[in-house]
Parts: sequence; C-alpha cells; structure tokens
Amino acid sequence: MEMITQAFPVFLLIFCRISSFLVAAPVFSSKGVPTMFKIGLAFFISVIAYLLFGIGVSAPSNGEYILYIIREVMIGLLIGFIATLFFTVVQIAGSFIDMQIGFGIANVIDPLTGMTSPVVGNFKYVFVVLLFLGLNGHHYFIDGIMHSFEWMSVAENPFFEMISSGTVFQFVVKAFIQAFMIAFQVAAPMIVALFLSDVALGFLARTAPQFNVFVVGIPFKFIIGIAMLALIVPSFVYVMQQIFETMFQALDQLLSIIP
Repeated sequence: MEMITQAFPVFLLIFCRISSFLVAAPVFSSKGVPTMFKIGLAFFISVIAYLLFGIGVSAPSNGEYILYIIREVMIGLLIGFIATLFFTVVQIAGSFIDMQIGFGIANVIDPLTGMTSPVVGNFKYVFVVLLFLGLNGHHYFIDGIMHSFEWMSVAENPFFEMISSGTVFQFVVKAFIQAFMIAFQVAAPMIVALFLSDVALGFLARTAPQFNVFVVGIPFKFIIGIAMLALIVPSFVYVMQQIFETMFQALDQLLSIIP
C-alpha cells in the first residue's frame, strides 16, 4: 500500500502530460477518434512511461503538487500545439489559394476538427493526414512525448522559469513564423499562376472591352486553379516530407531548450 501511495502521484503526473498531449496533438485530437480510445491509449502509454522514467521518482504531497499537475498539462499542450502548428500549414496555404480561385466564400465543415475550413485546404489536410499515417508519423509523436521525460523530468524541471524568461514564447513565435513561411511556399505556385491569370484578364479587359471580364474571369480562374492543382498534387509527397522534417526538428529544438 505504501508503494502504491508513492507511485500513484508520479503516475498521475505522467498521465496528465500524455493525455494533454493527445488532446492537442494532430490526428489524435480529431473528433473521429473516440474519447475512450484516447483515454485508454494515454493510460497504457503512461504505464510504459512510468516503468521507464517514473520508478524511484518522488512527488510532493502538499499543495505544491497542484503546480506540478499544471506544469505537466502545460508541457503536454505545448508539445501538441507545436505539432498542430505545422499541420495547419496546409490549411493556411489552402486559404491563400481559395482567396485567389474564388472558393473563399464556400468554406466546408472539416469532420476532423469540427470547424470550417477552406475547400482546397481541407483537401490538402486530408491528404497530409493520410500521408502522415502512411509514414508512421504517429509513432514519432509517441516517441517524442516519451523522450520529453528525458529532457523534462516529472520530479524537477525549470519549465516555469523558461516561461518567465520568455524562452518558450520566443520559440513559439519563431515556430509560427516558420510555419507561415512554409505555408506561403506551398501555396506559391498556385498563387503565381492565378496572379498571371488576373494579369491576362486585365489585358483582355483593356484590349477587348466588349468582353465581360467578371463573367469570363470566374470560370477561367477556376479552370486554371483546378489544372494547376492537378499538376501540383503529385509533388505534395516531397513537400509534406519537408514539413514533417521541419516539424520534428522543431519538436527536438523544443525539448533541447532545457539542456
């Protein structure tokens, strides 16, 4: 009984970090994944993590324990947020493209997140999720949250000191800028093609005023956008691999902030 009373608080801290990570991490946090599955997965991963990193670790038995729980939840949410940030790259890129094609007013409900998303962005997001699962990326997520216990122990880690010093905030800002730049690079071919189609329509309006550009332009840009999308889709694999590599590098940098 004494062993259980010593082990349960440490196991609860590990469970808080892993469950909060699964709540925020892409793919795992989608509404298509049953809640009971998330709880069971978090429980069994927590058991393995406790056997690897929790044996011999002690947790405080006073009011300081609440701060430990808050810290573990914040660590799990932060790691999951960084991973989600790079998954939203494709939706941001899709928003750029939809504004150029004219799909911006036709947002659809994304069944994975339950929120409205752009048409092209939703298509790219489903493509990325399938590619991510095909590359066993979810295994890398679980491996990353397990490695977090090596860098940030359950017993003592300077996470609150990092927040007060602004290190975490600076890293999150840099990751957001990097994700936004990647999204713009992903959408750049489509944006350039649609911009050139706008230029062509402008020349047409000046040389042949009898044409109604507003009537001709919408289907013309739609055809150009779909044709360019069909040409770019085969190269998505290489682009998404670059996004995944950048995401895993960002997670490694986040964990290595505390040497």
